[in-house]
Amino acid sequence: MTTFSQPRISVIGLGKLGAPMAAVLSAKGFHVIGLDLNDKFVAAINKGLAPVQEPRLQEFIDRGRPRLRATHSFEEAVLNSDITFVIVPTPSDKERVFSNKYVLAAVRSIGQALRAKDGRHVVVVTSTVMPGSTGGDIQRELEDSSGRKVGPELGLAYNPEFIALGSVVRDMLRPDFILIGESDDATGAQLESIYTRSCENDPVIRRMNFVNAELTKISVNTYVTTKISYANMLAEMCDRLPGADVDVVSAAVGSDSRVGSKYIKGAIGYGGPCFPRDNKAFAALGRKLGVRCDLAEATDAINDHQIERLIGAVQAHAASGAKVAVLGLSYKPETQVVEESQGVALAWKLSEEGYVVSVYDPLAMAGAETVLSDKVIFANDAVDALAGVEVAIVTTPWPQFKDSGLWARRSTETKLVVIDPWRMMDASGLPSHIVLVRMGFGAVPKPSDVVTLRRASA
Repeated sequence: MTTFSQPRISVIGLGKLGAPMAAVLSAKGFHVIGLDLNDKFVAAINKGLAPVQEPRLQEFIDRGRPRLRATHSFEEAVLNSDITFVIVPTPSDKERVFSNKYVLAAVRSIGQALRAKDGRHVVVVTSTVMPGSTGGDIQRELEDSSGRKVGPELGLAYNPEFIALGSVVRDMLRPDFILIGESDDATGAQLESIYTRSCENDPVIRRMNFVNAELTKISVNTYVTTKISYANMLAEMCDRLPGADVDVVSAAVGSDSRVGSKYIKGAIGYGGPCFPRDNKAFAALGRKLGVRCDLAEATDAINDHQIERLIGAVQAHAASGAKVAVLGLSYKPETQVVEESQGVALAWKLSEEGYVVSVYDPLAMAGAETVLSDKVIFANDAVDALAGVEVAIVTTPWPQFKDSGLWARRSTETKLVVIDPWRMMDASGLPSHIVLVRMGFGAVPKPSDVVTLRRASA
């Protein structure tokens, strides 16, 4: 295999993914210059501080600090690096496909900076883009702005990450596989060399053309969302079958190598900045190409249904007007991100249904407040959130929510029903005034039972 001298790296975008990438690569010995238009992000990196909240990010910034700095200047970043990674947002447009406007703006500035540079440079698009983008609009913008053609003096690659917020650093260090769409063999080989040095495992590296890599990226995420919705469908079946336990069923199903155990966990719907939009983009691509994507559309429909399933579980135990608590507003533990959060959506819907809703999350209160505003009561902590409520539902499996000590501090004067869709809590450790409802465990009333309860309380 061709060997490369250690390249200098620039990272465009120092947000939730770019900052960890810059930190990991610098900690692994690369000289890295990051760029962002956000003054606070640039200042934080130059002070040796994490610009965003992410586990282990500060640790890796500390380890890489002698080789890590940040700037606002594209010229400074490009002229002082050999390879540039672009990690900027690609928001969904009204057609549900990804917009390349921020990628194109970054590529335009990179190309303009390259006019003042001699020698080979490689541009790597890490942001998720639609199939046809890298070899289409992105390559044209890069060539037009730089005055060069992609070839011996200008490499181009599509190299998306497969990571999850809350475990970005870990996922970058130990990825399942590396995906590289390359303009030429030298570009792909250079990227492979970087990952060989930075990864702590020995991941499979898949190299291919642009469009295959672009399709692979959204296909992986869409397949995962299908597994999640399938598991949630199983969980709802187990809700209705006396003696059924979705954990037993899913563990057995996942034992088959054709299925696998990852993401076969019936609980609540998927959320966050990637899964929902990637699934919708995949379906939109199918419609554009004249391909039936019923499976992706059904995955979305089942995911959307999970909020109604949670609402039904609450309604089975408390009528409209009651005070209820939603514990967990981030879309998953170890992150403050509330985008497409099931907890936030549930709190909103319960408020619309007439419930008095108290909410709490260890990290995501500020983000949730921008969405929920005055529709809910923002508690000071989990104990405060539980004060005076009839029903509490755990929507994010933060470890502290399964601590029996939390529930023991709840007043014993009234019964409290705790709905646990994750089945993370142990009833044997709970006080007698706590009634635990483990969804997916043959314990959730059917819709007809909810109707009966409503009539009885009317």
